Amino acid sequence: MHVAIPLYPRFTALDAVGPYTVLAFAPGWRVTFVAAEPGPVVDDRGSLALTATERLADLPRPDVIVVPGGPGTVDALSDQSLVSWIAHAHEHARWTTSVCSGSFLLGAAGVLRGRRATTHWGWLDRLAGFGAEPVSERVVADGTVLTAAGVSAGIDMALTLLAESTDPVTAQAVQLAIEYDPSPPFRAGSPKTAPDGLAERALGLIG
Repeated sequence: MHVAIPLYPRFTALDAVGPYTVLAFAPGWRVTFVAAEPGPVVDDRGSLALTATERLADLPRPDVIVVPGGPGTVDALSDQSLVSWIAHAHEHARWTTSVCSGSFLLGAAGVLRGRRATTHWGWLDRLAGFGAEPVSERVVADGTVLTAAGVSAGIDMALTLLAESTDPVTAQAVQLAIEYDPSPPFRAGSPKTAPDGLAERALGLIG
């Protein structure tokens, strides 16, 4: 199974690296970072770069698409080469997925029209502008399209994808291999459980 993760300036690193780690550990799966041109693409913190080894045009029909999000999504929505690549790759892909605001790129490509979908809680309602039905869940599956909520939810999405496309035992083996057994020190990972007044501060960190 060949996975393509498109990179663009100011993507969020964990959006890409979380699913990459899960799927790259899976037997028989290969993950390729793609971009407009091969080379380093800098993340939203400006201090980390991932290397795209292929051009978008070099991998037009991956089996799986994983679109990361990040502050750079706003500019990427105007990148017709990227949006067109997503639209055309989706026509042939077995699975099309996104993490966080990467769902807006799926929306711009016409993938989410009439589908249930999710994204980061701070921008969930905006999915309706792409013809999607916003759903406040960590991972949402609608046919062959899987969308994940914010950032760390990409790991959950990739494990869900692996279970659906391979088998649950393989997904569980990968989960154990990467020791994904979260037990966070605070119950602040969701606006439903976070202390009052924390949401605005949190959004200020990622805007």
